[in-house]
Amino acid sequence: MNIPQSDKKRIVIIGGGFAGLTLGKKLRKSDYQVVLLDRNNFHTFQPLLYQVATAGLEPDSITYPIRKVFQKYPDFYFRMAEVDRIDADKQCVFTNIGELPYDYLVIATGAKSNFFGNDQVENYSMPMKSIRDSLDLRSLLLQNFEEALIANSVTEKERLMSIVIVGAGPTGVELSGALAELKSRVLPSDYPDLDISQMRIILVDGADKVLPAMSGEASKKAFEYLDKLGVEIKLNMFVKDYDGKRIHTNDGTIESKTLIWSAGVLGNPVSGISLSKEKKENRANRYEIDEFFKLKDHPNVFAIGDVASMATETLPQGHPMLASVACQQGEYLAQNFKNLSKEKEPKPFAYNDKGAMATIGTNKAVADLPGLKTQGFFAWFLWMFVHLFLLIGFRNRAVALMNWIWAYVTYDTGVRLIIRPYKRKE
Repeated sequence: MNIPQSDKKRIVIIGGGFAGLTLGKKLRKSDYQVVLLDRNNFHTFQPLLYQVATAGLEPDSITYPIRKVFQKYPDFYFRMAEVDRIDADKQCVFTNIGELPYDYLVIATGAKSNFFGNDQVENYSMPMKSIRDSLDLRSLLLQNFEEALIANSVTEKERLMSIVIVGAGPTGVELSGALAELKSRVLPSDYPDLDISQMRIILVDGADKVLPAMSGEASKKAFEYLDKLGVEIKLNMFVKDYDGKRIHTNDGTIESKTLIWSAGVLGNPVSGISLSKEKKENRANRYEIDEFFKLKDHPNVFAIGDVASMATETLPQGHPMLASVACQQGEYLAQNFKNLSKEKEPKPFAYNDKGAMATIGTNKAVADLPGLKTQGFFAWFLWMFVHLFLLIGFRNRAVALMNWIWAYVTYDTGVRLIIRPYKRKE
């Protein structure tokens, strides 16, 4: 990998998401050599992937080059690489570009979609965990409307103009709201010779309410917003099977060529270090860690972010798999590494619950913050401010803000181009 030898101890970070990136940034003035590995050369702001999918933002608005983040960091190295496995006994990471020994290893590989073992659904549905997923979904949506224009079959047109979103968490709710605004504000002008009123946006969830992890007030208000926008909400409904055209549920079938899967996530562990076997079943597929983020039996290996689970009395399943939590963990671990280099005792992690929020559309959002629960315009403004603040780089913040202002004033979104056609699985 051409990483120079150093008298400093080496920290290898796997993953350039929120947790890994924050850790790397906070280690700038440390006594370590830091190496960051990621399969991409950019960081993705995942909370806004749905806006790329619905043509609200272009991909370069929510991505940022990793090398640019660390341009002036001494003794810091980035390598674009796929990690094949870890050998904890030899303290070495094996990748597609070579092997790399470490003194300390941090696994921050994030999460992947959870299809609950349903291979058919996984094969034909559209996930939304990466920028590529979002671009594929955007192309598919636009291609479907182009095909609907020339479809002669009523059933085929119904399939092409019906969009089913599985999972009524923040991603599903935000995506449903964005699609509903596209239907009412944008698509009638783009497709004047197509009856857009026939478009269906169907939000499906096995729970008995939307946003089940948020407060009752937030859930009720989000339901009202979605209902007014024309989203069909199907609660207590489970997807059993999907063949690319017909969705089979516990309550009948739905004709649709677009099934978007946001029903859950799993940790994305690395080969070579197995998950804890203390529990009979690790449903979330996450590494179990102690209060210092260390893996059991591996004192030099740490895990942070979505791939890590620190069980507590109040959070028996671990901390929420959120960007704000990942950032907190990255900051904490960086400080503990600094303490370690100065032979100071590490401090156990103390989680600061900063709340949760979700936007449903223009002037419509819900927020559960410490000491404050709010909905409507104020929540929407808070959501926009927080997301702008978390974006990396002034340009990205400026571009996103200008896009949102333009959409607010003109009721229009970004350019709807099919640059890279999506090949449907048959």
